[in-house]
Amino acid sequence: QVQLVESGGGLVQAGGSLILSCAASGSLFSIDTMGWYRQAPGKQREFVGQTSSKGSTVYADSGSVKGRFTVSRDIAKNTAFLQMNSLKSDDTAVYYCNANIRTIASPHRSVNYWGQGTQVTVSS
Repeated sequence: QVQLVESGGGLVQAGGSLILSCAASGSLFSIDTMGWYRQAPGKQREFVGQTSSKGSTVYADSGSVKGRFTVSRDIAKNTAFLQMNSLKSDDTAVYYCNANIRTIASPHRSVNYWGQGTQVTVSS
């Protein structure tokens, strides 16, 4: 079994910063990618960014977060982070951790997992 547990959400004023964390636990063999999605009220879940085990990082094509958000990862601690700066009211959403993980039982199969989500509310 694999679990992704997010933390760090909350209420912040526009222009402020937050750091979200996502810790993976369980029968982990390796983690191929760890990243973040978000879902605002009444909208579809959208990709924010992710980092791979090879060190590459990609962000949403829309450019809505580029330059303000940074995805990083502590490989030794199986933890991913989302540093969010210059927050806007449009960033209000539930933020979900997402990872592609290989377990000890199935090291040759990468499976996609989701965290439970953490609420980020930006007040204007």
